Amino acid sequence: QCAYQLMRTYWRVRKPTTHGALVVLWHEGELLLVRNSYVGYYTLPGGYIQSGESGRQAAVRELAEEIGLRALPGELELALDTTHEWEGKHDHVEIFTLDVTARPKIQVDHREVIEATWVPPARALQLDLFPPLRKVIEKRIDTAQA
Repeated sequence: QCAYQLMRTYWRVRKPTTHGALVVLWHEGELLLVRNSYVGYYTLPGGYIQSGESGRQAAVRELAEEIGLRALPGELELALDTTHEWEGKHDHVEIFTLDVTARPKIQVDHREVIEATWVPPARALQLDLFPPLRKVIEKRIDTAQA
């Protein structure tokens, strides 16, 4: 957590552009939210895109690293590609969705990811969320009601 606070200070001074990829896992109308040890809000499995990686490749890598789930890049559907101001940086975020037919066994490392929980979309919207995630959930609700 201390290192993350130092990064935030750096970001406020330097105003860098970052590029990350996240994945919303959906199973029977619920989504998987994770909480990381260094922030207070809920987010998704994911992280920064490494040099030479596409957003899809990073998303697949992060799923395996953070929750032990294997997926193929072609299984992911792009739900949102946006840049917003976040924590002092220009944050380019790609959010993918993956609908799974069976609820996977989630393995968290209890270092970076300290919680992983399945919640209905309406419940998720009541929580403190990473802002772009809120847009993806609202879009999914709107689509389901149409």
